[in-house]
Amino acid sequence: MDIKDRNFKDEFTFKTSRSGGKGGQNVNKVSTKVELYFNIKNSGILTEEEKLTISNKIKSKIDKNGVLRIVSQSERSQLMNKKKVINKFYKIITKALKKKRTRKKTKPTEVSKEKRLSSKKTVSEKKRLRNEPIIEE
Repeated sequence: MDIKDRNFKDEFTFKTSRSGGKGGQNVNKVSTKVELYFNIKNSGILTEEEKLTISNKIKSKIDKNGVLRIVSQSERSQLMNKKKVINKFYKIITKALKKKRTRKKTKPTEVSKEKRLSSKKTVSEKKRLRNEPIIEE
């Protein structure tokens, strides 16, 4: 099941406040900054394995109580910032839960070995020619 198919909205807590930046007088009157709080430890939607994976991968964004905090204040409207914060949440969680592909070891081909050695010889020859001794008669 994809992360975006799950409905986390019941577990979100939002906090709004006045934000700085562009907006003119609007900044002084309206609370456009939106903070999203999501308690990973107490989530009923995530499995224990997912909670552990998320906690390990994005521990810098999670406080000691297991709460993920995401902030947006770039837009002039509260609704746009709320949408932005929700999108950020889904991106962060999706990226954290993505399994890392294991690297398959490969051996260099004969052609690649030859190419590497010939380029080394070329460079070596170029450097050798730079240091040719000057013969004085």
